Amino acid sequence: MTRTRLSSRLRTRARARTALLCAALLAATVQTTAVAPAHAGGPGHEDRDCVKTRGPLDGRAREVLGIARRAKDELHLKAVQLRVTIDGREVLTDALGESMTNVPAEPDMHFRAGSVAFAHIGTALLQLVEEGRVRLDDTVEHWLPRLPNARKITLRMLATNTTGLHDYVTDPAFLTELVAHPFRQWTPKELVGYPLRHPFWYAPGTSWSYSHANYVLLVAALEKITGMRIDDFLEQRISGPLGLRDTQNNFTPDIPAPVLHAFTSERGTYEESTFWNPSWTTAPGAVITTHICDLARSAQAIGSGELLSHRGYRTLLSPGTVGLGGGTATCPATVCLKQAPAKHFGVGVIVINGWVLQNPSFSGYGAIQAYLPSDRLAIAVSATKTATASDGNMAEVVAQRIAAALAPDTPLAI
Repeated sequence: MTRTRLSSRLRTRARARTALLCAALLAATVQTTAVAPAHAGGPGHEDRDCVKTRGPLDGRAREVLGIARRAKDELHLKAVQLRVTIDGREVLTDALGESMTNVPAEPDMHFRAGSVAFAHIGTALLQLVEEGRVRLDDTVEHWLPRLPNARKITLRMLATNTTGLHDYVTDPAFLTELVAHPFRQWTPKELVGYPLRHPFWYAPGTSWSYSHANYVLLVAALEKITGMRIDDFLEQRISGPLGLRDTQNNFTPDIPAPVLHAFTSERGTYEESTFWNPSWTTAPGAVITTHICDLARSAQAIGSGELLSHRGYRTLLSPGTVGLGGGTATCPATVCLKQAPAKHFGVGVIVINGWVLQNPSFSGYGAIQAYLPSDRLAIAVSATKTATASDGNMAEVVAQRIAAALAPDTPLAI
C-alpha cells in the first residue's frame, strides 16, 4: 500500500474517531446534581497487588467473567484486562488472552492510558481553583502570551475543549508524518503548530470540539502556574494521594515491565505497536502508563470526586458545554456536533447518562475507566486486538456489556 493511501486511511480513521467521540457526547438527559463523594480510600478500599481474583467467584463475578470471555471471542480480541468494583470492593479482577504469542495476559501488565491523564489534570486544576490560586475563567495571556486569542481563551475553555482550536490528530499533514514515522519524538511546539496553521473553528467559548491541542496548552499553563513539571504536579495531587503506584509518566516510549503488548493494522499491515512513540498524544510529563487495578481506582476516585469539595465535584461534571456545538460552514458537523445534557464534556471527563469516564484509544491500545456514582460502580477495561478485530475502542464495548448486566437501568451508551 502506498504512503498516500496509508495516510488517507489513517486520516479517515482519525476523523471517524473524532466523530465517534463527538457522537458519544450527544442526546437525552443526565442528572448533574452533585453526589456525595464516596471516599474510596476509606472502608472497602484495599491496598493490594494487582492479581486475578482468588478463591471461588460469586454470582456477579461469574457473570462478569462470562461477559468478558464472550466479548473477547466475538470481538476477536487478543487480550482483555478487567477490574470491577462496587463501593471500592472488588467484584472481579482478571486478564484473558495473550500479551504476545504464548505469553498470557495478566492484570498487572502495564499499558498506555492516554486521555486518562486529562481526567487527572482536570481534577488537579479544580484543586487549584478551590485553593484560590487561579480561577477557571482566568484568561491565559499571562501564561501563554503567544497563543492567538490568549486574551479570550480561559483555563475553563482549554479544559472543556471549547477554544475553537483545530485538532492536530485530524490534520492531513500531521497524519502523513505520523504514519510514516511512528517512532518520531514530538515537541509541544510542533504539535500545536498544526492547529495554529488554521483559523479557529469558532470564537472561543461559543461552541465545542475535541482538540488534543487544548491539553497540550493547558499543561503548559499549569506548569507556569505551579512552577512544577506536570508529572511531579500530578504525582503530588493525584497519583500519590490515591495510591496509584503503577500509574506514571514516561518521557520515553518505554513501558514499565510487565508490559501488555499492542498490535494494530492502522498502517495497512498488522504489526506490533507497543513501543511506537506516544509523544504526540499530549504534553510531555502527561504521557502515562498504568495497569488495570490503578485504572479502576482512578475511575472510582475521579468519578466520585474523592479529591474535590462538593462544589468542585459539581464543576467537574459541569454541563457547561451542553448545547454548544452544531455544524456550521466553518465547523463541520463531524467536528462540532451539538452536545445535549445526557452526553457532554466536563472538566477533563466525559459524562454519559450519569457515568463519568475517559476512554483512551491509540496505537493498538484501547481502554476505559467508567464510574457510576449512583451505584458506586467502577468498571475498568483494557483491550488489544488481533488482525481481524474491528476498528474502534473495543474496551468500550466490553465495558458496555458489563454495565448492562450490573446497572441495567443506566446504560453506558457511548
